[in-house]
Amino acid sequence: MDGVKVVARNRKARHDYEILDTFECGIVLRGSEVKSLRNAQVELKDSYADIRDGEVWLERAHIAPYGFSPGGGHEPERPRKLLLHRREIDRLIGKINEAGLTLVPLQVYFKAGKAKVEIALAKGRRAYDKRQKIRERMERREMERARSHRR
Repeated sequence: MDGVKVVARNRKARHDYEILDTFECGIVLRGSEVKSLRNAQVELKDSYADIRDGEVWLERAHIAPYGFSPGGGHEPERPRKLLLHRREIDRLIGKINEAGLTLVPLQVYFKAGKAKVEIALAKGRRAYDKRQKIRERMERREMERARSHRR
């Protein structure tokens, strides 16, 4: 992606969840939060997105207070509104209610100067699924090593 500066990634989400679909959405921030994002002071590890009253909210995402803001800045883990089209929100509501899926943020980035969040419609993985995924990755690496030694 051209002109995109990734600020934070939620690497644990790809391990804990099977990603089915992704959405790019804007985020409503205060000035001190934007400054903290530009300094990459954000943590997405335990965060999730929730739908309330027909709106999507980012919960438990920690954006550290900006050091130079007057009055201490902002509350670090306040809920933040995510901006999506109505038809996308309606589709998400249907998927979440029907299949027991969840919304997890994958990354926060700046695109053309605007803060964006990539959220994913995801299904939780069980422990044995995680072990199987790790086993497959190790087997793939071993095959690549064997191929490179053969050359």
